[in-house]
Amino acid sequence: MGALIALIIGFGSMIIGFMGEGGHVGALISWTPAVIVFGGTLGSVLLAFPLEYIKNIGKILKVSFTAKSKDLTTIIVYFSTIAAKVKREGVLSIESEAADSSDVDPFIKKGIQLIVDGESYEMIRDTLELEMDAIAERHKTGAAIFNSAGGTAPTMGIVGTVLGLVHVLGGLADADMSQLGASISSAFLATLYGLASANLVFLPIATRLKKIAQKEEMEKELILEGILMLQQGVRPNLITEKLTGFLNGTEIVVDSSNIEEGKAVPEL
Repeated sequence: MGALIALIIGFGSMIIGFMGEGGHVGALISWTPAVIVFGGTLGSVLLAFPLEYIKNIGKILKVSFTAKSKDLTTIIVYFSTIAAKVKREGVLSIESEAADSSDVDPFIKKGIQLIVDGESYEMIRDTLELEMDAIAERHKTGAAIFNSAGGTAPTMGIVGTVLGLVHVLGGLADADMSQLGASISSAFLATLYGLASANLVFLPIATRLKKIAQKEEMEKELILEGILMLQQGVRPNLITEKLTGFLNGTEIVVDSSNIEEGKAVPEL
């Protein structure tokens, strides 16, 4: 929702400012420069990235607009509570966390299942780190696609403007002088489309994806550490103390004394 509002503010400010100078919205709309800019940008991106990456563009956009970071404090409380349950009832008591709970992060479920299956510390660490690397690579590719589009769109805008001016100047001898201004204006729309799309859409989305990736990487590192300590049988209060080191100062610091032995496992 916040990303959509940001887009409205960005484009809205540009249009309102243009109208404030006496322009009208219809003057900003022309299909020919749009074809040159967006068609050229799409072609460039398709050439730069394999089709298998481009096919995921819808999912990438959904992530950029809807992704919500998890509360790290809640994750810490979750692991402390799970550790307390293991201490009371044994490792098999948390099997339901991997099998039945649809609300639990799949990454956590996978880690807990590995613990329940009796896998070694090294095996659990290597398996989860491989998945973390795969997730990071997907985010990196998504950001790179929009970075590429953001770099290409302004250039295609200049190309569109040059093509428009070539057409205008080529027919200048026979041109209707009353239409000359409109033709030149249409040519410069390509530059506008290229710059606006790059700086208000493509590059901000790329930056947003990078920030989302950074947050998710932090979450996954915290979860990995929690899973490994759970596998080693670390005490709940010590898990809380160690995982609290991941908090950046903006989250609520976890009080380990609040992790009661009989407390229900919190939802993530």
